Amino acid sequence: MLNDGYTDIPAGKIAAVVTHLRMLAPPAMGRINDRTDMSVRLVPNPTADWYRDLYGRVGEDWLWFSRRILPAAALEAIIRDPLVEVYALTAGGRDEGLLELDFRIDGACYLAFFGLTPALIGQGAGRLLMHHAIEQAWRKSIRCLWVHTCTFDHPGALAFYLRSGFHAFKRQIEIADDPRLNGSYPPEAAPHVPVIRGS
Repeated sequence: MLNDGYTDIPAGKIAAVVTHLRMLAPPAMGRINDRTDMSVRLVPNPTADWYRDLYGRVGEDWLWFSRRILPAAALEAIIRDPLVEVYALTAGGRDEGLLELDFRIDGACYLAFFGLTPALIGQGAGRLLMHHAIEQAWRKSIRCLWVHTCTFDHPGALAFYLRSGFHAFKRQIEIADDPRLNGSYPPEAAPHVPVIRGS
């Protein structure tokens, strides 16, 4: 059989190319203009219900699924860990952006989740949230801040991370159950990723 570089993905699965990026020193950052319409706050002891609501509103279009399928107790064990910091970007009195910094690996900070609800994309909120992420990560004694993005994410996500001072260092393929087929998201979520069911 001709090796054409393609690999079949089983029906009911999704597959994405994941790009890993890292920052080995804090970048020079310009001052962010004060925004009276938006703010970033630390969320102490977040509940699974609160987290999943914001996570879903931010991630539905991009098929974020890992925290939707995690049992509530396991999720709270992560997001309430003393070495994990969860922040919300608030606009109009409502939480509309999610930032999670994970310091559980010595000397590193994993930018585990970073995103905005659709209404805030393109409004300067991402820059504000990233500025906060970089400041909060590098206030600790770390040697590396890292993040990953994938081909399901917003088409501008990778370029945004590169502009923010990250550098790509690895690619992987992720294959997972389609979260629209197990009830984690509605079937119409992420229309840029077609649902492929078994025949």
